[in-house]
Amino acid sequence: MSEKILIWLSRICAALCLLPIGAVVLAAALGSGSGWGSLAETVLPRYSWNTVQLVLLVALGTGVIGTGAAWLVTVCRFPGVKLFEVLLALPMAFPAYVLAYAYTDLLDHPGAVQTWLRAAFDLGPRDYWFPEIRSLGGVAAMLVLVLYPYVYLLARAAFLQQSFGGYTAARVLGQTPLRAFLRVSLPMARPAIAGGLLLVVMETIADYGTVAYFGVQTFATGIYQAWFSLGDRAAAAQLALCLLSVALLLAVLERIQRGAAKRYPPRASGLSHPVHDLRGWQGWGAALLCALPVLFGFLLPVLLLGNMAAGAEQDLFSRRYLGFMRNSLVLAGIAAILTVTAAVTIGYVVRLRPGHTARLTQLVAGLGYAVPGGVIAVGLMVPLAAFDNGLDGWMRTTFGISTGLLLTGSIAALVVAYMVRFMAAALSAFDSGIATVNPSVDAAARTLGRSPGGMIVQVHLPLIRTSLWTGLLIVFVDVMKELPATLIMRPFNFDTLAVQAHRLASDERLQQAAVPSLVIAAFGLVPVVLLCRTIMRARYGRAAVITP
Repeated sequence: MSEKILIWLSRICAALCLLPIGAVVLAAALGSGSGWGSLAETVLPRYSWNTVQLVLLVALGTGVIGTGAAWLVTVCRFPGVKLFEVLLALPMAFPAYVLAYAYTDLLDHPGAVQTWLRAAFDLGPRDYWFPEIRSLGGVAAMLVLVLYPYVYLLARAAFLQQSFGGYTAARVLGQTPLRAFLRVSLPMARPAIAGGLLLVVMETIADYGTVAYFGVQTFATGIYQAWFSLGDRAAAAQLALCLLSVALLLAVLERIQRGAAKRYPPRASGLSHPVHDLRGWQGWGAALLCALPVLFGFLLPVLLLGNMAAGAEQDLFSRRYLGFMRNSLVLAGIAAILTVTAAVTIGYVVRLRPGHTARLTQLVAGLGYAVPGGVIAVGLMVPLAAFDNGLDGWMRTTFGISTGLLLTGSIAALVVAYMVRFMAAALSAFDSGIATVNPSVDAAARTLGRSPGGMIVQVHLPLIRTSLWTGLLIVFVDVMKELPATLIMRPFNFDTLAVQAHRLASDERLQQAAVPSLVIAAFGLVPVVLLCRTIMRARYGRAAVITP
């Protein structure tokens, strides 16, 4: 394959990733001018305020838990510290909406906790106050429990890369451990922590399953309601444009933070052991603090879902559930293979021609990660529906034949949505692998007469296969968990495990919803195990560069 063909293929992939963003902007601009006024007077203030509150709560919670846990396991020695290094990453296996199902079954009015309280103290339904799980605070709690590992992993990597000389000097000068941490270590790790928080905020504004189940109205739920419940595509596009603007701003900030981290790289520490040896109640207190997010973010949900699934009396291997698993696996497999293939093409062109055009192509292709799945779905449905309607009208006029909807609501369109959404993860995996290949390898292959296509297939792919497998696995699992894009774009009567879990939970059949939820969590555990292997191989004083 020639270099020119690779360049054009990379540009086509980037244009495909840019299509939903451009379609949302165009559809919103062509919508009625009164639509903006109507939105501003009715739902826009409520959506904006709820989204802002949710972002602030989740950012605060994940920042405190993630940074605090990273500091404890990096610079302290206490019972089980090496085990907690791994366990603290496990909640990433769960989508937030799965945790919402588990905790609703436990904490809602008919749940086990409130039922026990009424029976134990002979209380009526109105005789006591209990926190409402179906609230904005409940959504924030679910998101904090599954998203804090983003901050934890990046903060831990930053702390491991720091030279503890400054921290030690501050302690010698009489600063308390807390003051030394706040004045020396925390500012040095700020770019990494900020990068983790920006990823958390992106995931928060993109969440649909949790906010929809708890009945909290945000931009994500508003887009879905405008598209399906109201049938107002212009309003859906205008809401999507608002969310898209915020997402792209966050993407720019994330790039700036990443650039700051590269300009001021931390120096590896010469210390081979933690600087604080916690004993007695201090050590057990630190262990308890690390155990709480693991308990509530992973262990308890697993037990709750297992108990719920055991009482569901559903056969996981029935033809119906095997169909859900087949749909999920086929979609995830096709999307993962095509996404990684496109990422290799785009990234390899940057390797061949590292100019502004190639880097801009790579940047555009990676924008999808910052765009919520619902926005991507709306952005693809608008042009696909226009194409299908135009083709159908032309075929009716010319040949008297109706073609119907060829692309809208097809598996191909859904796979494209997944590719746009998760291209950034595949690009990151390719970049991390190709960076380890010395450019002299390229020169040697060219000297031996290899074409660009032959060089990547015969030389580079075997050298970076581990990184590519990792990227393939991450995209596969992300597609398994993706809900809003699947709900909007799936073909008729084509359900996945995520859609089935959402439908059952929406009907308050939580025990039945636990069955597909557990399967989703089991698949989500696979990339987390790979991350845990990376963590276990890291040693104090060495960099552990892990990108969630």
